[in-house]
Amino acid sequence: MAITVRDNPTEHRYEIMDDGTLLGHAAYQRTTQLIVFTHTEVDPAVEGRGIGGQLVQGALDDVRTLGLAVLPVCPFVQDWMSRHPDYADLDYRRPPSTVTD
Repeated sequence: MAITVRDNPTEHRYEIMDDGTLLGHAAYQRTTQLIVFTHTEVDPAVEGRGIGGQLVQGALDDVRTLGLAVLPVCPFVQDWMSRHPDYADLDYRRPPSTVTD
C-alpha cells in the first residue's frame, strides 16, 4: 500500500489515499490561527488497520508545519491526541506554560 495523507482545501478536509483510492477523511474548519477538526471517517472495509491514526497523524504533522493550533472537536481526533503526548503542543485547549527561569 502506498498510503498518503493530503489536504483537500476545496472540500475542507484531509484525505488518506492508497494509490488514488480514498480510504477516509478528517473534516475541518480553518481560521488564520486555528484548525477545528469536526469529523473523521474511515471506509469500513479498512477499519481496524490503523488508517484513522495515520490520517490524524498526517493531518497534524501538516498543521504543525502551518503553525496553527488544533481544536479537536471530533472524538476520534481528541482520543488520538490524548494518546500521543508529542502532539499536545498543538492542542488549542492546553493551558499556557507557567515555566519561568
